[in-house]
Amino acid sequence: MLPLQALRPEDAQSVQIVLMDIDDTLTTNGKLTQESYAALWQLHDAGLKVIPITGRPAGWCDLIAREWPVDGVVGENGAFAFWEAQGRRLHTLTHPNAVRNDAPALQRVLGRALAQVPGSRPARDQFARLYDLAIDFAEEEPVLPFESALAIKKICDEEGVRAKISSIHVNAWLGDYDKLSMTTRFLAARFGYDDETDKARVVFVGDSPNDEPMFAYFPLTCGVANLLNYESHILHKPTFLTSAPQGAGFAEFARTLISRRGSKPEA
Repeated sequence: MLPLQALRPEDAQSVQIVLMDIDDTLTTNGKLTQESYAALWQLHDAGLKVIPITGRPAGWCDLIAREWPVDGVVGENGAFAFWEAQGRRLHTLTHPNAVRNDAPALQRVLGRALAQVPGSRPARDQFARLYDLAIDFAEEEPVLPFESALAIKKICDEEGVRAKISSIHVNAWLGDYDKLSMTTRFLAARFGYDDETDKARVVFVGDSPNDEPMFAYFPLTCGVANLLNYESHILHKPTFLTSAPQGAGFAEFARTLISRRGSKPEA
């Protein structure tokens, strides 16, 4: 990983779409700070497409698509995308492989996790989810060690359920999709994105193992500094790393990208 200051003006100037995780990338200790939210507006006002890519639930994503300065949001680790168009009308694109979260396999995962991983619990936002099961290990007290998250993921694997670990939850779902597959599907449908020609137009910012598909796929990616907490659990690391963690790191990224876009490439 290179320090963010190594970002070249010519690479920054090719970017048209900014994708980012939410928890511990935009937020700081669970809060969306003034600095981080202002960074979203700065990117929006610079003419960039701004799209959160999150494990958060449909209920949150409805609000984000309507009220944040964004051009869409991919939620529940790739189950769907929401965006506003034609005035204030909310549009939805659901992944064709998404399965509703009342499936018996997910209920087995939850039962085993509660019984076998002390302190684990359903995420408080589970009521707002449509397709995935979120098991909290670090959003609320008691904060469990990362080994607990790994144990929950092992249960998911044994039950034949897909799972990813974020900085706060283990997200489990049925269906062959992830953040990346839904992101490219949404970008193609909404903005005419082409995998073969448009990767250089995109940058992704994240912080945790569930962001790894994005880090592996796009050539221009950035981690906020708290990603170092999970470095040993991420094989495909981002291109760049901010010096600041969490929301302050995202604001650092936004300032650097906008500044480099206004710079002339070196001769």
